[in-house]
Amino acid sequence: MADVTGAPTKGAGAWGQAVMAVALVGALGVGLWTVQETSSADSVPPPATCSGGEPEKATGKPGKAPWRVSGAQLCEALNRPGLADVLGTPGETVKSASGNGGSLDLSGAKEIDTPSAQVEFGTYTVTLSATYDGLPVDGSATLLGAEARQQTFLGRPAVIYSQRTISISFRLDGGDADSGPGAPARVLSVAQDAKDSGGSFEVAVWRTDGMTPDDAVLLAVAEKVLPTVPRWAAAG
Repeated sequence: MADVTGAPTKGAGAWGQAVMAVALVGALGVGLWTVQETSSADSVPPPATCSGGEPEKATGKPGKAPWRVSGAQLCEALNRPGLADVLGTPGETVKSASGNGGSLDLSGAKEIDTPSAQVEFGTYTVTLSATYDGLPVDGSATLLGAEARQQTFLGRPAVIYSQRTISISFRLDGGDADSGPGAPARVLSVAQDAKDSGGSFEVAVWRTDGMTPDDAVLLAVAEKVLPTVPRWAAAG
């Protein structure tokens, strides 16, 4: 069997994840991205690049942003020069860049937009997602396990906690795939605005060697990436 460790699964923000016992959304599904091919088999492959995608339309309710970020915009923010240096692996190039404009249906309730993006290096995989569930981040640490820590990040309520990816084994004979616990991930969930009026951005990092990522790496990635997400400054 071929074993693939995928991204964490994702629920409706920190509160929704804890209540429903669901982890982060990963980018295992449909990709909106293209990977450049080399003109020579002997040359070093260039990093994967993101393309396409349009901003998702907002509900139009008073006080809401005129649009919401798309998977393409999140990928553009995440798949940026210098990210390997921040991860502490200078010289590594992005092997794949993928994402989607997913959503979560809470048992027939209102559908929640959960766009996400993922980039994969040789040592690390990083995801960036947005959850429009209308729930605050402040106070969610009590629902995310004993290791969860409530804090302030870039002037906004945030929580840092642990999660596990999902490992999927595909049968070479075409049989049903098996899944189980994968690598440990560290996750930072940050309120979409300083007032914590609802919704979150989340950054998750995990290692291919199965070791737990250092929080300093996670926070450094989030500090570099989050301010470049569309509407971040406007919502501050």
